Amino acid sequence: MENLTINSPFLQLEGLLLPEQTLYPTFLLFLIFYLLIMVANIGIILLIIMERSLHEPMYILFCNLPFNDAFGNSVVFPRLLGDLLRPKSVRYISYTDCVAQAFGFHMYVAASHTVLMVMAFDRYVAICNPLHYTTIMTTKMVAKLTASAWGIALLCVSILLALTIRLNRCGTIIENPFCDNASLFKLSCENPYINNVHGLIYTTSLLGSLGCIALTYAKITAVCINRKNKTLNKKALKTCSTHLTVYLIMWISGFTMIILHRFSGYAEYRKGAALLFHVGPGILNPVIYALQTTEIRHALLKILRSKRVIP
Repeated sequence: MENLTINSPFLQLEGLLLPEQTLYPTFLLFLIFYLLIMVANIGIILLIIMERSLHEPMYILFCNLPFNDAFGNSVVFPRLLGDLLRPKSVRYISYTDCVAQAFGFHMYVAASHTVLMVMAFDRYVAICNPLHYTTIMTTKMVAKLTASAWGIALLCVSILLALTIRLNRCGTIIENPFCDNASLFKLSCENPYINNVHGLIYTTSLLGSLGCIALTYAKITAVCINRKNKTLNKKALKTCSTHLTVYLIMWISGFTMIILHRFSGYAEYRKGAALLFHVGPGILNPVIYALQTTEIRHALLKILRSKRVIP
């Protein structure tokens, strides 16, 4: 029997399947997470904008990371919070809104990789070629790196979703807390050969980004080992370790989510990994990276002291 093409204009989000007694505590927990993420990340962006001592390539490039975290979580959490208070039977979303949410989610994923890649390049130049840092990392170069990070992400995601939305749909249920390409892809009833090929290329490119970052930091580590300046080496390795910690958190949760999409019996674990992919980096990035950076921490303390009321 052939598949029946539906192409319904509305889809049903399965969302989180929670016992009624845990519904409101979960809503409150996610609301707190979302507010913490927004306050912390937007606060760091404003801090870098306001503090002239932080108007350097390293911190300007870093601004892309909290902006992306705020953007990515805003794509997912407002809708998720609303759906938690709705019965499963009325959690509907239009196909257009679902595609828009999937686009926003994958932009967040792709930009997370590309932004960390340009940040790794900045650290490579600063540590391995410090005498030429100011001539290489000019304002123009910073603008080019930022545009490249977002431009490459935009191109990759546009192709990914364009190949998916061209397919006819036989299903209407999104088995996820939010819309993403994999969930939309599962609704199709056509030959997915082209999508599988592009998905393989897309995944390979993400693995390539991991390899590039690993190679960059390996070179940085080698340079630090060969130097005799322990103070500078300690500072350099501390900065690099924060980059790698953030990247590993993102990779572990993201890769878990991708793998579990292949196994329907682990749907709830997949949903947890999908939310961890947002909550983990969104909360930990400001703590691990920003507050561990001496200059940002001093700038924050300076502002807090200036606001203190003196009797």
